[in-house]
Amino acid sequence: MPGPVQSIERAAAILRLLAGSSGRLGVGEIAHSLGLARGTAHGILRTLERVGFVEQDKTTGKYQLGAALLHLGTSYLDVNELRSRAINWADALAARSGEAVRIGTLLDGKVLVVHHVFRPDDTLQALDVGSLLPLHATALGKALLAHDANAAACVRGVRLEAFTRRTVTDHRQLARSLSAVRERGWAAEVEELSIGEAAIAAPIRGHGGLVVGAIGVSGAVERICDAQRVPVAKLVGYVRDAARAVSRDLGGSRW
Repeated sequence: MPGPVQSIERAAAILRLLAGSSGRLGVGEIAHSLGLARGTAHGILRTLERVGFVEQDKTTGKYQLGAALLHLGTSYLDVNELRSRAINWADALAARSGEAVRIGTLLDGKVLVVHHVFRPDDTLQALDVGSLLPLHATALGKALLAHDANAAACVRGVRLEAFTRRTVTDHRQLARSLSAVRERGWAAEVEELSIGEAAIAAPIRGHGGLVVGAIGVSGAVERICDAQRVPVAKLVGYVRDAARAVSRDLGGSRW
C-alpha cells in the first residue's frame, strides 16, 4: 500500500495552524511553528491560495483561511440539510405573511436560493430554487454581507452592478447600510433588484453563531412596505421569528 503524501500532510498542518490562530500568520511564523523550510512553507501556501483555501493580506503579506475552505467547513449543514431543517418554518412564514419565502446561502459570491415557498394565493409564480442572486442588491444578500466575513470579502473592491436606479453601487453607502443591518438584526431591499418588488430577510445561524444562510419574504412594495416605503414592522417580526426558529434547530441556541 502507498504511504502518506508528505506535501498533503504539511498542507493540512498549515491549515490547522491557521484555523487555530487568533489572527493572520506570516510565512516565517508558519515555517517556524511547523519546522519547515521557509521556501517549502511558501510553496505550499501559494498552492493553497490558488485553490482558495488560504488568503493573503495584501498589506501585511500574512495569511488566513480562505473563503473556499470556510465554506467547506460548514458543509455538514449541506444545502439539503439546511432546507430540510428550515422547510416547516418557511411554510409557516409564508402562511403568516402571505408572501413568498426564500432561503439562501453563500455560493461563489452570490446568494444561492436553496428553498422557495410560493406566495399562498392563486397567482402564477416561478420557482427560484437554484437561482443565484446578487449579494448587494437583495435582502438575503445583505443579511449575509452584514454578518458573514466571507460574504463581505466577495464584494470588497468589486464593481457593484446596478439593476435599477435604486441599487446601491457605492461601497461606502453599502457599508453604512450593512452597519444598520447588524444593529437591527434584519435586512431589506426596496426596488434594488426589480422594480415594484421589495424584500425583508434575517440571518440563519448554526453552532457557535456562525451565519449559514438567510431567510426572508419578498413581494410587491405596497404589501411589504408602508406608505413611506419602510418595511412593515409586523412582517419584520415574522421574518426574525422564523430566522431564530431555524437557527435554534441548527444549534444556534442564542438566536
